[in-house]
Amino acid sequence: MTHGYTPAFSRNDQGPIAKWFWTVDRGLLGAALGLMGLGVALSFASSPAAILADESITDPFHYSWRMIIWASMGLGIMLTTSLLSPRGVRRIAVLALCGALLVMAMLPFIGDTVKGAARWINLGPFSLQPSEFAKPALIVFAAWMFAETQKGQGVPGVSIAFGFYAATVFLLLIQPDIGQTLLITTTFMAVFFMAGVPLKWMAVLGGMVLAGMFSIYFLFEHVRVRLAKFISPGVEDTHQVDRASEAIRAGGLVGRGVGEGVMKRHVPDLHTDFIYSVGAEEFGLVLSLTMIGLYAFIVLRGMSRAMKLNDPFEQTAAAGLFILIGLQACINVAVNLNLIPTKGMTLPFISYGGSSMLAMGLTMGFALALTRRRPGAYEPGASLPQRRRLLP
Repeated sequence: MTHGYTPAFSRNDQGPIAKWFWTVDRGLLGAALGLMGLGVALSFASSPAAILADESITDPFHYSWRMIIWASMGLGIMLTTSLLSPRGVRRIAVLALCGALLVMAMLPFIGDTVKGAARWINLGPFSLQPSEFAKPALIVFAAWMFAETQKGQGVPGVSIAFGFYAATVFLLLIQPDIGQTLLITTTFMAVFFMAGVPLKWMAVLGGMVLAGMFSIYFLFEHVRVRLAKFISPGVEDTHQVDRASEAIRAGGLVGRGVGEGVMKRHVPDLHTDFIYSVGAEEFGLVLSLTMIGLYAFIVLRGMSRAMKLNDPFEQTAAAGLFILIGLQACINVAVNLNLIPTKGMTLPFISYGGSSMLAMGLTMGFALALTRRRPGAYEPGASLPQRRRLLP
């Protein structure tokens, strides 16, 4: 009698969970789970130092226990969303986008103001940042509208997509949240380009974006201050990023060891925006490259899968979501390495924060759902469908 490995699900099993197991990209799923696990682990390294900024907190692992809750909820959202069909993804994205924009419109009146920005709504035990959910929802919605335009049935998809993009950016600038505005704009432009827009229109859109960036520089004082700190570090106060850079350098190749970080005690927002520096100090370059490698794997593998999809909506939406994840990770790491001016941008799946973790679970869930191997989704050896021009 021989004993062998028995898979959790048989390929002949027609149940929804079994179908999901055999059609979902388990490599992408594993990478996302790995990042979530790193996020929980690093929360235990950062929480004891993070509570020093709040005398009302006595439990040294206060943020760690909450991070476990957020990660569990984010995982639940990711797995549940990944079960959806492309039509289900569109429906949830529309609901999420409309809900997020509605709450964002209410923030000037009922939102909590922190560091001069009204980005959160207080829901009792936690605060919700609606812009986090607007990002993946807008990308999926825009891809849908661009795909509808390609069908040539008279749907003004481009105009509708730009209308919702403009509304999102307007509500972000009111808060103000310049970092999220730039992230959404860059990802939206990438989706617009992948949808088949002529290059001349991309040039026009790029010119408008540059004009907007110049306007933002003159309209928002904190943008000028941050840029001045980045350009003239010896003149302006750069305490935050200086401490983060010192923590990264102190980690060396393998780090100081678990719980042995010293510089992290002097890094503001170490458990959120600067969690990368905490991991680099305690676990060194090895962990830093591991994190970057996981993000690179998600983006490269995800883009490869997306580009092989036959449906224009599924292809563009999935690619846009993977770009969103990768670009946000790049921005956070670049800030920690003092390569760009500081921005309030979380590290996907790793930074502490309920809104960020739940929204990233939704983002990855959408991407996993769209790249599942359904009948007709991938045609071996088939070329991508010829795109119609979105604009004359």
